[in-house]
Parts: sequence; C-alpha cells; structure tokens
Amino acid sequence: MASVELVNVAKRYARQTVLHPLDLTIADGSFTVLVGPSGCGKSTLLRLLAGLESLSGGEIRMDNVAISDRDPADRDIAMVFQSYALYPHLTVAENLAFHMQVKKVKRDEQQSKIARIAGILGIDTLLQRYPRALSGGQRQRVAMGRAMVRNPQVFLFDEPLSNLDAQLRMELRAEIKSLHQRFGTTMVYVTHDQVEAMTLADQIVVMKEGRIVQQGAPLAIYDRPADTFVARFIGSPPMNLLAGTLVTRDGVPGVACQDLWQPLPPRWQAIARQRDGMAVTAGIRPHDLTEAAGGAQTTVKVVEITGESTLLHLDWNGQPLHMQFAGRHPAGRGDRLTLGFRSEKIHLFDATSGLRLPEA
Repeated sequence: MASVELVNVAKRYARQTVLHPLDLTIADGSFTVLVGPSGCGKSTLLRLLAGLESLSGGEIRMDNVAISDRDPADRDIAMVFQSYALYPHLTVAENLAFHMQVKKVKRDEQQSKIARIAGILGIDTLLQRYPRALSGGQRQRVAMGRAMVRNPQVFLFDEPLSNLDAQLRMELRAEIKSLHQRFGTTMVYVTHDQVEAMTLADQIVVMKEGRIVQQGAPLAIYDRPADTFVARFIGSPPMNLLAGTLVTRDGVPGVACQDLWQPLPPRWQAIARQRDGMAVTAGIRPHDLTEAAGGAQTTVKVVEITGESTLLHLDWNGQPLHMQFAGRHPAGRGDRLTLGFRSEKIHLFDATSGLRLPEA
C-alpha cells in the first residue's frame, strides 16, 4: 500500500492542453474514483500515474518519493484496462503467470499465487482455457487477477466494466469493492458512470475539461455539489435545475421559479436576505419533488416504471422536469399533476457562474 500525490501535474499535446495544472492527494489504502464525461482528462491522468504518458509539468510522488521519471515497470503499480489486454495465445494460467515469469519468480511460488488469486476471483476452473473461450466477465476477472498476482502498492482501473452487461457490471463492482476491503490496497478507478463512483469510492474526484471541479466523500458531493455541473452529473436521475429569483414574502425568504414560490430552509435564509432579487438556479432532485395542492401545474410526457420505482418525465410551461416515486404511480401520459418541492432539500446556485451559494 502507498499514498500518491500529484503536485501541479499537467499534460499537453502540442498546443492542446488535456490536463491543466492540478493537485491531488490519494491516501494510503483509499479507493479514489476519477469521474467525468468523455474527454475530461481522467484516463490521461491515470496513464500519467502508470507511467504510460510523460508529464508536461509537475511531479508525481509515491510515499513522498518522486516517481515521475521511473519506467512503468519500476513504479510498483498495476493497471487493469478497459480492453482486458490479455495475451490471446496464452491460457488463463499463463496470462496470470506472465509477469512472474519475467521477474523469474520460482515456479512453486507462481503456482501458489495463481491458485490463490484464481480462487478469490472464481476463475480456478478456467485456468486451461484461452481468452477466446471466455465471456467478457471472465476475461475481466483474468485481467484483474493478472494485476493482483503482482501484489502492487497501487491498483489502477481504467473503465474496467464499461464493456459488460448490467448484471455483470453489478457483480464485478461488488467484487472489486470486496477485494479492496479485503486487501486494503490503494486503488484509483476511472469511470464515466456516476453510480460506479458513488458505490465504490472513499473519495470521488469530479473532472471537467482537464480540471478538478470537486473532490470529497461520495455523499458529501451528492449532498452539496459545488456547481450546477456536479449537481447534474452526480445523481441518477439527474437533478432538476430551475431558473429562479430570491424573493422575500411577508418576511420569509424564498425562491420563486415561474409561478411557484417556495420558502427556504434556515441554512439558505441569510444569503437570501442579503441578495433579495438575485437571479439563481434552484436545484431539486427528482425524489424531492412532491405532489402538492396549489403548486405548479405540470403535464406528464413519459412514464418509466422499473417495478421498485416510477420516473415521470414532466413538462412545466416548457421546462422539462423529472419526478421519481418509490414503488408504482398511477400517472399516465397526458395527466396533469400539481407539484411542490421539499423546501429543506433545495440547492441554490448563482445563475451566472453556476457556483453553489454559501450556506449558514
């Protein structure tokens, strides 16, 4: 296990800046997930850690020792790729043993490690098969096993589940989390799937256009997104964002969105009084919308029922909204619903900058 620190790290290709100078600390034994849309720089950052790309600026340290100039083989870091990267002409056992053979590990030790790792990953009955005879989930387990036999200080995962179906993603996600809890090895995981990020991470790092937008514990980011980008990106279904204005009525600070006014909870009241009349963006998650007499009149456009929940796609005077219920809801296409918000769950952002307003 090891801590990792990125200090003023940057990456450029000619005139194109892929990563702007950034700092990031990854604690020893932590599970850090880099998340963001395609092209945000998260995979490039992972490749810099692995030594597969050279830095354009800054320094990478492991346990306070600079490793920026070390070859990938000398960093004590193992990487699991999205494409599995297995040798097609080698059996599963030979793929697992490959690195140990290069390092001239004794044969008995090789066999012992292979047996132990194959047992943990449930691939002990597949050792004599070739990759072409394996399913996608089995190939990913072999790729994970090949990294595990190296017993590295840091594991890197580059979107390892993106090629799998939903059921296998769920199973392997739980397996990766279980492996981390069992071995306590420092792990850095790249994904564009915020559900993977929320369920796996001790620390989430949200990236956009080569910069870190927000980092912290999963629930801390979910509960207090730093801006409207994070608010929409973290959470499924995404947060509703409504144009609004801070308006005080009868001495009560509130937010007005179209024809709907909602009082604000205590944490927002001080800023609302200071900036009365300010244009804001009000954020409300789909499960925090409620049916309320005298509220906003909306029309149901689409109904999605999964069994355990119902998601309604609504139209509110041209503003699309998502509303989610636990269980089943009788609404159908074209139905009219009257909505309100759970006031205590409202998020407020500056309408111009998109940044979260300060709370008391």
